Amino acid sequence: MGSIKEIDALTLKNKLDQSEDFILIDVREQIEIEICKIKKSIHIPMGLIPTRINEIDGNKTVIVMCKLGGRSAQVCHYLNEIGYLNVYNLKGGIINWALEIDTNMETY
Repeated sequence: MGSIKEIDALTLKNKLDQSEDFILIDVREQIEIEICKIKKSIHIPMGLIPTRINEIDGNKTVIVMCKLGGRSAQVCHYLNEIGYLNVYNLKGGIINWALEIDTNMETY
């Protein structure tokens, strides 16, 4: 597997604050989403990415996130393999987001 591009929580926050046009996909399971989520994220569980690929615009930057960055890294590899060019993994996942950006966020 080739290397994937990563983005850190602060960079993601800046993109959100500046209303940049990108897609933020949360690949965690529904039970995890119910604990905490980033408002602008689209929830597509990891296992459903291939069947819901039409919801991911390949012309936009795609940022993928999960709890710690492992599942989202796998999804990034998959998207790269099928031709998506601007794909980034949220480094450290939502846990890193909670530690660095939204310190009031409930975690698990």
